[in-house]
Amino acid sequence: MASGLFALLDDIGALMDDVALTTKIATKKTAGILGDDLAVNAEKSTGFVSSKELPVLWAITKGSFLNKVIIIPAVFLLNVYLPVAITIILMLGGAYLAYEGVEKIIEFIFHRNHKATTDNDIVIELSADAEKKKINDAIRTDFILSLEIVIIALSTVLDKDLWMRISTVSAVAIIATIGVYGIVALIVRMDDAGFSLIKKSNGKGFIGFLGKLLVNALPIIIKMLSVIGTIALLMVAGGLFLHNVNYLHHLFENFPEFIASIFIGLVVGFVVIFIVWLFKKLVSLIKK
Repeated sequence: MASGLFALLDDIGALMDDVALTTKIATKKTAGILGDDLAVNAEKSTGFVSSKELPVLWAITKGSFLNKVIIIPAVFLLNVYLPVAITIILMLGGAYLAYEGVEKIIEFIFHRNHKATTDNDIVIELSADAEKKKINDAIRTDFILSLEIVIIALSTVLDKDLWMRISTVSAVAIIATIGVYGIVALIVRMDDAGFSLIKKSNGKGFIGFLGKLLVNALPIIIKMLSVIGTIALLMVAGGLFLHNVNYLHHLFENFPEFIASIFIGLVVGFVVIFIVWLFKKLVSLIKK
């Protein structure tokens, strides 16, 4: 009886080791998109008043978990019954990300002087509706990034048993969510940590210096994240087209991938912006 129990525990341990190994491989494969995910979501989760930062981040994190609960079974089913649908969904997602990235560039160039900001020009006091919209935008963007993470993770274990595929993809999804939003939480609370250090040290010595450094670094980091997040949006969007459209893949095969991805992302983004503008014009003309 005891020997049978120990044998069972041995088997379970071996299975867990297998899952850990495949999860490690899949996580490495998704490292690039996880970096983009962090940059994009960090930029989208900042810019709120201090009291709203963690509640907003928690709302986005819950949305991210829900996204993955929807995505994982859907991707497994599509992979079996309609694999072409995965490519189509990725392309539509890429078009949306490109649209978001180009929209940010246009807004920065033409509308930055019209934004209502506080004195430090970083934190924006949003209405409840505007806050909800920004949260929903972040969750939608997370959905597309999560979709790519899940598909890449699945592609590394397609030759494994079904239970191994499900375990590995689920583990990667959990690691991605906790890791990305855990780091974002640390970033948005940097200033609070800094103020706490300044208070404890009365602003003196190394602790005081470190506190001031954290407080002063946060606005710079947020501005950097805004730029990096926009570039990441365009890179992910362009990369989705680059890897799924053979013509584009061959056309840009002699270019560095990140340059080709950004360029394609910009072109797709401007095309989608134009289509949206044209659609709005047509709707307004019909209404008249």
